[in-house]
Amino acid sequence: MLHATIMAGGSGTRFWPASRSACPKQLLDLTGGQTMIQETVARLETLVPPDRVLVVTGERLVPAIRQQLPQLPADAIIGEPCRRDTAPCIGLAAHWVLRHDPEAVMVVMPADHVIQPVEAFQQTIRLAATLVRERPERLVTFGIRPTYPAETFGYIERGAAEPARNPSLADIYRVARFREKPRADVARQFLASGQFYWNSGIFVWKAATILEQLRRHEPAISGPLERIARSWDTSDFAATLRQEFEALPGKSIDYAVMERAAEVVVIEAPFAWDDVGSWQAIARLRGGDAAGNTVDGRHLGIDTSGCIVRSEGQHLIVTLGLHDCIVVHTPDATLVANKHDEESIRAVAGLLEERGWQQYL
Repeated sequence: MLHATIMAGGSGTRFWPASRSACPKQLLDLTGGQTMIQETVARLETLVPPDRVLVVTGERLVPAIRQQLPQLPADAIIGEPCRRDTAPCIGLAAHWVLRHDPEAVMVVMPADHVIQPVEAFQQTIRLAATLVRERPERLVTFGIRPTYPAETFGYIERGAAEPARNPSLADIYRVARFREKPRADVARQFLASGQFYWNSGIFVWKAATILEQLRRHEPAISGPLERIARSWDTSDFAATLRQEFEALPGKSIDYAVMERAAEVVVIEAPFAWDDVGSWQAIARLRGGDAAGNTVDGRHLGIDTSGCIVRSEGQHLIVTLGLHDCIVVHTPDATLVANKHDEESIRAVAGLLEERGWQQYL
């Protein structure tokens, strides 16, 4: 059967001050209507029932996620005692899935992406699951055809084409190699070649296969995870989880497995995708007014253009002579930034911590 794992442990520092440690990006309504994690679970409807959906997050976010996702079983939201990147997260989830279903096929995805249309996404996941069932050693990922030379995404270089299963839906290729976030000139080369995709961070594989790959390539990760799995139904589980997980090395699944495995294929995604990585994503998703302003909240703009403005409640933001800026108001902090320098927002959290201003994190 198909099971879904949602990785929801990110901190969303580029969305400060709306995103905080107690309520990060995945728990916010950034696109209108639902929070990011609620949208992710809704995207799985008719594809995976709620009792086969697992969320892995930070332990302090478990109560908030249970509140946002009451349709999931309480034990289907696992709290990591610390952050250890995606390989330990995925390995822990695979053990949880395998104890419920020895033949499980997993779809793994982050909690904070926007994907449209949902029907195309679901059809592509079904195609990937078929590929995995045909050859259980396969690891399937999804590539997004790039629209500009992005420096903030990892890339996948495609190799030889695989036989088409549904030519009207998506093309399938062997993966030649994974590439890290490139410099601007290299990103332009990737775009011009037509052989590279953005790495979506979405995967489909058998739970047993990804665990075998971790045993083969990362015994320092697989060993502690297996000890955690053996304690799952015992009174020692909480203590074992903390002790073993904190001892794990932090490593991404790309480094740990995907760049080393032999049977990796990429499906060219037939859906629109946005990783909602920064405030400018809100402008892409919500659009703007005649002056190019994207506004969420109460705003009066005078000689204002190209701005992203977000306010909470009835708080009014007035901008005068402001261009290409980000203005975000929350009850205890306000951000004003040049939108072309938004990567620097990442540094805010570190500076606040240095000053001992933990209440703003």
